[in-house]
Amino acid sequence: MIAATVLGSGIAFLDGTVVNVALPAMGTDLGADITGLQWVVDSYLVTLGALLLLGGSLGDLYGRRRMLVVGLVWFTVFSVSCGVAPNTAFLVVSRALQGVGAALLVPGSLAIISASFAPGDRGSAVGAWSGLAGVVTAIGPFLGGWLIDAVSWRLIFLLNVPLAAVAVWITVRHVPESRGSRSSHGPYVSGAVSASAGLALLAYGLIERRWWVAVPGGLVLALFVALERRRPGPMVPPSLFRSRQFSGANLTTFAVYAALGGALFFVVLQLQINLGYSALEAGAALLPVTILMLAVSARAGALAQRIGPRLPMTLGPLVVATGMLLFQRVKPGATYAASVLPAAVLFGFGLSITVAPLTAAVLAAVEERNLGVASGVNNAVARVAGLIAVAVLPVLAGISDAASPAELEHGFGRAMVVCAIVAAAGGVVALATVREATPVQATVQADLFHSCHDPRRCDESAA
Repeated sequence: MIAATVLGSGIAFLDGTVVNVALPAMGTDLGADITGLQWVVDSYLVTLGALLLLGGSLGDLYGRRRMLVVGLVWFTVFSVSCGVAPNTAFLVVSRALQGVGAALLVPGSLAIISASFAPGDRGSAVGAWSGLAGVVTAIGPFLGGWLIDAVSWRLIFLLNVPLAAVAVWITVRHVPESRGSRSSHGPYVSGAVSASAGLALLAYGLIERRWWVAVPGGLVLALFVALERRRPGPMVPPSLFRSRQFSGANLTTFAVYAALGGALFFVVLQLQINLGYSALEAGAALLPVTILMLAVSARAGALAQRIGPRLPMTLGPLVVATGMLLFQRVKPGATYAASVLPAAVLFGFGLSITVAPLTAAVLAAVEERNLGVASGVNNAVARVAGLIAVAVLPVLAGISDAASPAELEHGFGRAMVVCAIVAAAGGVVALATVREATPVQATVQADLFHSCHDPRRCDESAA
């Protein structure tokens, strides 16, 4: 069961890490400019970010195993479509449809584990899922870089076919079906459509620098909020945002993940285009980030349970910002040890001490019955933050659509400064909004988070 859920969610995580490494190769092969590469990243994030909550809701209504299998098949079909893309437009559309599949399969993977294991075994199972998913994500840049250099960037998408086939086979044979409490209102299709349309218009206006399109996109997103407020049983209860900590923690999430998405987009381009790194070397260059995330995140989460999330959520983004400022030194002629490594170490350490306390702060801010949707909102905020950062950062950095290596080099330093400011702002928001939690509170919230994926225990808690 754990193997099925790790493979299922891991395919989506793997895809996200590999595509950044492949961007220069895609640009060369398909003749894509900076705008085209932005769309390769953001088209996936538009559908994934907008449909995550709907995907979780469909799993609760119609069966999490069923949605996991449907999502895997859908994701695989459009992975093949990405792999055979003859031009940039075809690849962008395929990536958007690939994101729909990811939105169906990602929310159910952890819910399946939580619903299928006894309470005493659930913590170990979730820990195994997290660790293995992290390993799957970690190998992405290396495996992808090797495939890109040895054969073609197209293989990073075609590789999903055998992985998904194994995941589907294990899921059908070994994963029991589970559902949440059924809603009499059914899936919220109009909300999902308005959220997707708003994000798509906003991304289009920002990437294409057509502000007259971006503004209506923002208005459509406002319509989504209005629909949520008026609908009985909304996907996102508006009352959640009355919590200062919940709103503040999600603002911190937005800032940190916007900085992360924007920085990774440009660091990989800078390494390959201006420093001459191969795809494999560019992936390996960021290895310290992965190692630190795997080694430190769990310890940071345990520390946050003892001292509360405010301090790590304040210091972590500031360390991330420092690492981003150091990335400015990544210029032609710079050595890895003197420029890339120090920046990657600080960047990775800052992320490692931020992410787990951030999740804990979000969950500690809501009632037991809303833990699932709170986690979904936080995940969606992170995806949308990356989308907006990739869309708007080239404009702020002064990088044109057909950027030359010299223009990219000049704009790269400015982009890192912008990312550093955004990350640091996230730390300031956390300091102002996140309350300290006692060890008892943190432990109870962690237990409730895992147990409330089981609707029977949630119902008992609510009662």
